[in-house]
Amino acid sequence: MEGRPISNIIHLAAWITGVLVSLAVGFGMINEVLTIPYVQAIVPIAGWIVVVLTLASVVLGIASKF
Repeated sequence: MEGRPISNIIHLAAWITGVLVSLAVGFGMINEVLTIPYVQAIVPIAGWIVVVLTLASVVLGIASKF
């Protein structure tokens, strides 16, 4: 990791927050708690796409640090 330690901690906290928010939105869409007007038929599919892409980005983000 480059830069000052405090900026690294802030960057990590923002990244973790983004992952948690993405997963919350994705699972909310899968469970149909969150909906999108006029496209309610594909909301669960879109939720799964969000979850899968978020998990893929986590794996790639961790792998890029090694």
